[in-house]
Amino acid sequence: MKRSLIGRLWPNATAAVLFVVFAFPVYWMFATALKPTGDIVTEDPVFFPTDVTFGHFAKAVDADHFWTLVGNSLTVTILAVLFALVIALLASFALARMRFRGRRGFLLTFMIAQMAPWEVMVIAIYMIVRDAEMLDSLVPLTVFYMIMVLPFTILTLRGYVAAVPKELEESAMVDGCTRGQAFVRVIFPLLAPGLMATSLFGFITAWNEFPLVLILNKGVEKQTLPLWLSSFQTTFGDDWGATMAAASLFALPILVLFVFLQRKAVSGLTTGAVKG
Repeated sequence: MKRSLIGRLWPNATAAVLFVVFAFPVYWMFATALKPTGDIVTEDPVFFPTDVTFGHFAKAVDADHFWTLVGNSLTVTILAVLFALVIALLASFALARMRFRGRRGFLLTFMIAQMAPWEVMVIAIYMIVRDAEMLDSLVPLTVFYMIMVLPFTILTLRGYVAAVPKELEESAMVDGCTRGQAFVRVIFPLLAPGLMATSLFGFITAWNEFPLVLILNKGVEKQTLPLWLSSFQTTFGDDWGATMAAASLFALPILVLFVFLQRKAVSGLTTGAVKG
């Protein structure tokens, strides 16, 4: 009984310690954004603010080009994720259901692309975009963000498509459906967890991307929020309240999205990783 109690205790204790380690910086960021300036610069840290102010958030929202950059970030992120999902759905179905020459080579290429550090290709990407005369445009960002998340999306959805029994698809085709109709009516509804997992990963990757937009988009109105956040402290000096408010606003969409999708996203990642 003692051994059983210890076996249950140490995983829970480890999980509690990890939760505190990872959750405390997020809490401190939001708490600092809500504190008055006096509580932020005091020598004695205030862990639980009693006087709450939203003035720092107002200052961040009123910063130059804030709403323009919000629109830019949402545009390139959502379009990149949607395009990646459409392409990955077709590619994952072909890789999971069809047998053709070079199939293993395709899979190996996607795995290598997933491991490749994008930062080393920034110079080459800049030269391509410059020669195409598309600097300071949201189109190259959307295209390259889509390419960034595509390998992971294809590999994950492939495993999820492979987990769907072929008999379901064959039964639909026997009942008169074409292969495309069987995919849309039978397989696609069963891919919801995988789609949510890959969408969440793609959204986080594109939303947080920094080096590419730093190189390609020099015009302030064509940039995205990560660049705005990096220059926020310089713009407002040592105003830590406004800086933390800006960081909180930047992190809020990802936190909200994760809260809504986390259950199905986790199941989608595990299913896509171990099957197929």
